[in-house]
Amino acid sequence: MARPYWSGHIQISLVSFGVKLYVATESKSEIRFHQVSRTTGERVRHQKVLASALEDNPGEAANPVEKDEIVKGYEYSKGQYVIIEPKELEELRVPSKHAIEVSQFVSLDELTPKYMEKPYFIVPEDDVQAEAFAVVRAALKKTKKAALGKIAFGGREHVFAVTADEDDKLGGMMGYTMRYQEELRDPAEYFREVKKAAVNADSLELAMELIKRKAAKFDPGRFKDGYEAAVKELVEAKIKHLPVPKDEVSAPRRAQVVNLMDALRKSVGGKEAEAAAPGKKKPAASVKAEGAKAETKKGISLVKSPTSKRRSA
Repeated sequence: MARPYWSGHIQISLVSFGVKLYVATESKSEIRFHQVSRTTGERVRHQKVLASALEDNPGEAANPVEKDEIVKGYEYSKGQYVIIEPKELEELRVPSKHAIEVSQFVSLDELTPKYMEKPYFIVPEDDVQAEAFAVVRAALKKTKKAALGKIAFGGREHVFAVTADEDDKLGGMMGYTMRYQEELRDPAEYFREVKKAAVNADSLELAMELIKRKAAKFDPGRFKDGYEAAVKELVEAKIKHLPVPKDEVSAPRRAQVVNLMDALRKSVGGKEAEAAAPGKKKPAASVKAEGAKAETKKGISLVKSPTSKRRSA
């Protein structure tokens, strides 16, 4: 198993237990681009040089700065930096570097996706911590709550949500770094231009029916990276000197003006749905035919064709 990304304690009032965090995601893309020279095809390497060397002699190659000479610098005024040593950052007085102190519990449905950032697996530090871990996990599961606290890693302090993983057989917990309120742009700046349109009851009913018909249990395995597949197709074509595949749509598509009700009816089920749509009157012939069928089922035949008379004669 991979090394834990973070080790420490979860602190809930006087209850404390050790945990380890593992990054729950990984990059599966096999596509890797490098910067190369268009003329020679050789790979281009980047070197770190002094800014003054480029400013004083822009046309000359500057000597690279050695890696052990490079440290972090904080710009406190224009062009003025204070040097920060790695050890000084390690020794910062931030309690959440070592423990997630739970400040409150919130309902799971309050954790809206716009605040969620990155998932982590949470496991007990060792067998001694397993009992407290299991009790807290079960309590979170039963109450449908998430524990909120703070955690420091990666050069900043994050809001951190701890939840019970849905799989009781595995018995783990999940953690999610969350965005701060000030990191989210004001939605009013973008939504204030949205036209307030009236919602037609029949259109709403058809839209709900469309959602119902296309609803399915979430299966993340169904979704694949189509962009990666297209890049691989492009690379293979260029290697084999075949025609380069291109998008069939060259010009940007414009939204077509369509009748919303017609589009919804066709989406839900074509002509049958159109005939049965709310507020849509059926043709008189259809009504008569349905009435005849209904009466036939009751044993009364209201309509007899001339052909049937001849056959009975």
